[in-house]
Amino acid sequence: MLFSLRPDYAADPLLDELVRALRDYLDGELAAYEAEHAVTPATPITRALLEPVWRRSRELGFYGVHLPPELGGRGLTYTRLAALKEEVAASGRVLGHSVLGEMGGPLRVGDILAAATPHQLERYFLPVVRGERACCFSLTETDAGSDVRAMRTTAVRDESSGDYLLTGHKVFSSAGPVADFAIVIARMDGTAKTYSAFLVDLDSPGCQVLDGATPMSGEHIESDIVLSGCRVPAANLLGGEGDGLLLGLGRVNVNRLLHCPSVLGMARRALELTLERVATRTVGGAPLAELQSIQHKVADMATSYYAARAMTYAALAALDTGTVPRLEAFMCKLNVAESAFRILDDAVQIHGKEGLSQGNEVEFLFRKVRMFRVLTGTSEIQKNGIAKLLLRPAP
Repeated sequence: MLFSLRPDYAADPLLDELVRALRDYLDGELAAYEAEHAVTPATPITRALLEPVWRRSRELGFYGVHLPPELGGRGLTYTRLAALKEEVAASGRVLGHSVLGEMGGPLRVGDILAAATPHQLERYFLPVVRGERACCFSLTETDAGSDVRAMRTTAVRDESSGDYLLTGHKVFSSAGPVADFAIVIARMDGTAKTYSAFLVDLDSPGCQVLDGATPMSGEHIESDIVLSGCRVPAANLLGGEGDGLLLGLGRVNVNRLLHCPSVLGMARRALELTLERVATRTVGGAPLAELQSIQHKVADMATSYYAARAMTYAALAALDTGTVPRLEAFMCKLNVAESAFRILDDAVQIHGKEGLSQGNEVEFLFRKVRMFRVLTGTSEIQKNGIAKLLLRPAP
């Protein structure tokens, strides 16, 4: 895997075909759609804005492309999917999150499809795959982020009907503003460590979808899900009682790795913008690129990106063989988060006042990448995981 700001996949004909078509769509039709609707990172997302992107992306074969053929996908390996995610992020498209189905679509559902009953597939998940419905994942609470077992949302079994009554307050439910239903993880009432997963229709009595906190990226993509004795049919229990954390956290190793290509794509975009900046910005009558201090910065940026990318794709290749790279997933998340942050910090520094001004792409990327040092597990949590796996006694 050689360094490139526009990777060549000629050795993999399927991936090469997909990447070429994806680049054309991102830089052409989707860019024009965003311009027509004056879309910026701060634009509130609505169904009216996203549904045309879902439909067109599905027509072109991108929406749910990772799914097996029987669900309309191409059965992609994790490595191929990662390459597509990197391309989306590197394009700079604001609505890129809806092209492969991350914003409430098939990628948001993840491996939970395997736990769904035929009824759940038909009513909930297949419409998501077709771009007709959207979902969000609700696990985090105000005092239950990294320590999810501290959650206070509870589920009480109604013995007379078999239904469940859910009560609690979930935060940071990405895609909540456009979702039809949520996958909610709750603790079984009266237990200390039994958690279950439920499909909750967001228009149910006792369920409120509130505007969530606006993250530092400025994007309006989060909701709070407030449940007050919300009745959930027994048929909406995912898996069995007690499978909630397995379903919720079982996605973590894969998701931890699959978030990395998106962040690498943003770092790649920042590096590309920075190289353009130093080639065109003059100081004292000469381009910035002629200053040795600038040369050293871009050398460090490119090297950090290449190293982080190489280790991420190595771990993804192992995942494709059936190995679960738990240690490596922690390492990749840690290194990609910290490396991308340093790359963006240097990009802002080189862009000067423009890099500090809202509306500048580098400034937005800096704020968005900074979040990744916290989201999906802080860097400190990743270090805890690495140390635990390194230091535990050999079996």
